[in-house]
Amino acid sequence: MITKFQIAYKNLLRKRVRSLLTLMGIAVSAWVLVSLLGFNQGYETSLNKDIDNMGFQLMVMAKGCPYEAATMMLKGGTGLKYMDESIMKDVAKEPEVEKITPILMSAVFDANKGESGGIAGYFGVEPKSFAEMKPFLKFRQGGWFTDTNSYEAVMGYEAAELEQREVGDEILMPEKNVKFKVVGILNRTGTQDDGTIFVPLKTTQKIFNRPNEITTIGIKLKKGVNSAPLEEKLYQLPDVQIVSLAQVKDTIMKLISTAQVMVLSIATIAILIAIVGVINTILTSVWERFQEIGILKTVGAMPWDIFKLIWIETVILCTTGGVIGVILALILSRITDMVMRAVLPYAPSGGLVLIDFKLILITLVGIVCIGLLSGIYPAWRAGRIRPLEAIRGEAAR
Repeated sequence: MITKFQIAYKNLLRKRVRSLLTLMGIAVSAWVLVSLLGFNQGYETSLNKDIDNMGFQLMVMAKGCPYEAATMMLKGGTGLKYMDESIMKDVAKEPEVEKITPILMSAVFDANKGESGGIAGYFGVEPKSFAEMKPFLKFRQGGWFTDTNSYEAVMGYEAAELEQREVGDEILMPEKNVKFKVVGILNRTGTQDDGTIFVPLKTTQKIFNRPNEITTIGIKLKKGVNSAPLEEKLYQLPDVQIVSLAQVKDTIMKLISTAQVMVLSIATIAILIAIVGVINTILTSVWERFQEIGILKTVGAMPWDIFKLIWIETVILCTTGGVIGVILALILSRITDMVMRAVLPYAPSGGLVLIDFKLILITLVGIVCIGLLSGIYPAWRAGRIRPLEAIRGEAAR
């Protein structure tokens, strides 16, 4: 015995092109919706990962633009400002502070980086305090340098891959013509550390003629401590500014809010167009089968049977379109990621589009619900068709 589902499926196949176009509209809407929600989820997850991988909650930096400071912190920017390392004593004595580590960020032009050269980032660090701040950094080869005055280097994963270096090799710092012996190569982290070369702090100060100067103090707070009072106290120090990672996150999320609103608007428009397309397709199908529906009612079909038959057609269209849209979102997630990185002012490392099972399920349920709502009016109109008028072909449309 043929089922209502089989009848509905065969009815959709009668007008293949029209059904296919409607299906494509729903698929595009589902694709945009999944990609948007996946972007919101992936961006915040990647941003949180980047911030967590910093290893500290606060940073003390030389006074300047806070946006430049945030960029320098996350990406190792070149607009560097310096402060005297004696400030570390004032920071370390605060009761909320658990650990601190000094950093001297340096950037030099490397003609061999990329097709037309690029900036190579060198971080002067104290191996003991820096390693304690970032215990998640694991070594593929070797380990940290032990002498703070040595000419030794620890290379990030990508930096080592780019220069094809192993532990025991020598690297040349561009512009300064200074050689370092590679004593450690880090595992991949998916952060800016992958492209960074770490060298002893005192050695960096000497090479760049910055005696007793640093660019950053990383601060790890004691567990459960509120950072706001400490920030107020640190702001009293001369010529420094405080960068809170929580504030950095809020700032960056505000910067991308415009892009999110724009994409959300596009998704809303796409969904509205899909709804109109579904209603038009199903309603047109009802008018074309006017006499058939009348005959069905004549042989005993009830209005509710007709209603369900038309509604099933809507469900088939929306469910199939939703599944295709989800598959498109999964296949094209890398392209979506690349596009987002190209248009955003700051893109964290890691995937910007995170599509998981929960997101897929929510999208499919949403698309089906939209389809059910879209099919109510055509199904209701089909259920109200009068058999006699339909058979005569004289029903008022």
